[in-house]
Amino acid sequence: MSGAAPAGDERARAQELRAELRRHNERYYVLDDPEIGDDAYDALLDELRALEAAHPELVTADSPTCVVGAEPVGVLEKVRHPEPMLSLANARSAEELRAWVQRMRNHLAREGIDEPIFRYVCEPKIDGLAMSLIYRDGVFERGATRGNGEVGEDVTHNLRTIASIPQRIDAAPGVVEVRGEVYMSLADFAALNERRAQAGESTFMNPRNSAAGTIRQLDPRLTAERPLSFWAYGVGAVEGLELGAQWEVLAWLRERGFPVNPDIVRLDSEDAVVERCLDWQARRGGLAFEIDGVVVKVDDAELQRRLGVVGRDPRWAIAWKFPPTTTVTKLLEVRWSTGKFGDLHPYAVLEPVVVGGVTVGQATLHNEEDLARKDVRVGDDVIILRAGDVIPQVVSPAPHAVEREGRAAPPIPPAQCPDCGTPTIKPAGSVFTKCPNLECDGRRRQLLKHFVSRGAMDIDGLGEKQVAVLMEHLGVREAADLYALTAEQLAELEGLGEVSAARLVASIAASRERPFARVLFAIGIEGVGEVTGRNLAQRMRTIDALLAADTDAIAQTPGIGPIVGALICRQLAEPGMRGRIERLRAAGLRFAEEGPAPGAGPLAGRTFVLTGTLPGLTREQAGERIMAAGGRVTSSVSKKTDYVVAGDSAGSKLEKAERLGVPVLDEAALLELLGDGAA
Repeated sequence: MSGAAPAGDERARAQELRAELRRHNERYYVLDDPEIGDDAYDALLDELRALEAAHPELVTADSPTCVVGAEPVGVLEKVRHPEPMLSLANARSAEELRAWVQRMRNHLAREGIDEPIFRYVCEPKIDGLAMSLIYRDGVFERGATRGNGEVGEDVTHNLRTIASIPQRIDAAPGVVEVRGEVYMSLADFAALNERRAQAGESTFMNPRNSAAGTIRQLDPRLTAERPLSFWAYGVGAVEGLELGAQWEVLAWLRERGFPVNPDIVRLDSEDAVVERCLDWQARRGGLAFEIDGVVVKVDDAELQRRLGVVGRDPRWAIAWKFPPTTTVTKLLEVRWSTGKFGDLHPYAVLEPVVVGGVTVGQATLHNEEDLARKDVRVGDDVIILRAGDVIPQVVSPAPHAVEREGRAAPPIPPAQCPDCGTPTIKPAGSVFTKCPNLECDGRRRQLLKHFVSRGAMDIDGLGEKQVAVLMEHLGVREAADLYALTAEQLAELEGLGEVSAARLVASIAASRERPFARVLFAIGIEGVGEVTGRNLAQRMRTIDALLAADTDAIAQTPGIGPIVGALICRQLAEPGMRGRIERLRAAGLRFAEEGPAPGAGPLAGRTFVLTGTLPGLTREQAGERIMAAGGRVTSSVSKKTDYVVAGDSAGSKLEKAERLGVPVLDEAALLELLGDGAA
């Protein structure tokens, strides 16, 4: 049949399939609202492949089947950009950003505009590779790297493998150049490095290097195996299209199926811009991708034209740069600490170095299997990563370190616990060597640190250092001992005093009001996290019912299953664990779930997402109030979400809720809903 001319219905079906696949790509990558699962999508793609294999003349350059199957190119050709891809001047402080604004005012005054009204568009500066995409009559024709700004490299064959880049756009001018950033998410980067390490290949230093190495592959089939993504942020050369503002440019891109970062905002003052930049800097470690700053642009296109370019930088845009998050330093020693369940965790002692604006002398090495996989050794120069408030970590040896002669032997776990000296064990199937001593001081210290932490009992004024002091000077051995402390005892400790001691005693007493779910999480039961603790509390209702439950009953709790259920059941049967629970019960903690059982209550069956900062409640308190009324709290917004509760700095979750039509509540509306159950 391959030589036969395609029938009209086959040609029409191929066109229909291509349109359908493009629509599903947009829903998945741009709207984050897929209509069909992966299997159904693959079935449509397979049908199109079969049609095109039987009738090659049906294949079009923008077909979804072409994005992973092209032949390798011999060399990356140089191409000249239709308009230069300019660089950006930098600001690293509020003073430097305000100085930029003043320079713009001064320039416009010389142009005869004395009181310009600036609106600003603030965009996260993705740490990836800038790209130029040329569309002719709506069809993706060519893509190129930024290069030196004037000339880049043609990487069209690789850009076609990125599913989030549309191969065809509707209602397009004759020629339009779309600009954006190719990047690799942190999760995809970690998974790629894991696969490379298991295959005995070298790992990448960071997501940007990984994306850069991937986009310059000659064989697009290799590129297709590595998960790249794309954010669009602008339009360059264009014929037959006029847009009056950057905000309009972003809207035009979204409407044509390009992914545009939902965290982009438009602001009316430089104070608001500074606040937004500092906010992004504070939460950069919690994003799904790396950013190294914020791009601030004057919104009005006419003002952009009047401001023009100085050197290679547009006057109307600037990059607020964050402190770098990676650097190289020497690994001096590998030490081991004991976790709350006896797990031994390796950590690196480093030659002190500034990274992310902080001097770092120690960094995590996660676990012994990760340590062996990375093959870092004492004396190596190593790459350190610190993103936001995340604990600094050793990523890998520096590339030159692995070739150094006389490298030290690979570090191995200690034969004895570093805290108590007990001989260590390595349970079958565990990634950790363990200290089996339940009375180990290191283990007890970590259990106490966990108990007082936010998300558990949230005892204000108690952290790791304070816990160590209480253990050393007041004989605190376990969580129940905290509730017997007096202000007089605490006031004798160095650095506290009567006022601080009284405040700490009050904070400890207030923790007795934490709900049963938080207590279950705080106790320190292996396999019981925040979500599992909440689910167990809602299902079992009391600690006595949980202690009486067998493995099967525990395993039926959502999110647990038979393996974790057996682990939890074994721990709850231990005399030491039961004694710990009874002492906490005697101290007055809550061991029964309040409010309606699952499926009951005024908010039963309703799903909530919390975002931003509420004026009168923490997010934990709001979540507890919702669950006490029978509702459910999840972390991501979808069409199945009933309400999004939004406070200040709500960000992308609020924008997604508005896009999907999910009702948005402020704190007052939530309290009203909790008070009378009205819809």
